[in-house]
Amino acid sequence: MEQSLSVITLGVANVERARAFYVDGLGWQPTLVVPDDVVFIQVGHGVLLALWNAEHMAAEAGPVVDTQGAAAAPSITLGHNVADAETVDIVLRQARAAGSPNTASGAWREWGGYSGYFSDPDGYRWEVVHNPGLRVDETGRVIFEP
Repeated sequence: MEQSLSVITLGVANVERARAFYVDGLGWQPTLVVPDDVVFIQVGHGVLLALWNAEHMAAEAGPVVDTQGAAAAPSITLGHNVADAETVDIVLRQARAAGSPNTASGAWREWGGYSGYFSDPDGYRWEVVHNPGLRVDETGRVIFEP
């Protein structure tokens, strides 16, 4: 199997509410909207974020189970890397203003970066991070530098 990821799909309870948070609140641009079913948002070179009606998702893909086999949402954090610590705080304020029900202020971390967290209306957690050791080269390859 090729090592790649092209779509990250989040099962959401209310597609319109999720669209409003990401599009109206955060200012992201939708690529395709199918009312009451799915919203696609391009989040990188050839990478889409899909906000899919959770009932439709479960009907097609089956129920989500945690690592112990019980029905539950798996623990996941989505990362949004930014250029500097100031931008982390700006994005966290924007998420709060967009209606994020849970935010954690930015802080310097032991590993040398600065990060904070917000969650969307369905509880998906985003880490907004400035990692001074992470660089993306001209080909799109991620390089970690000391």
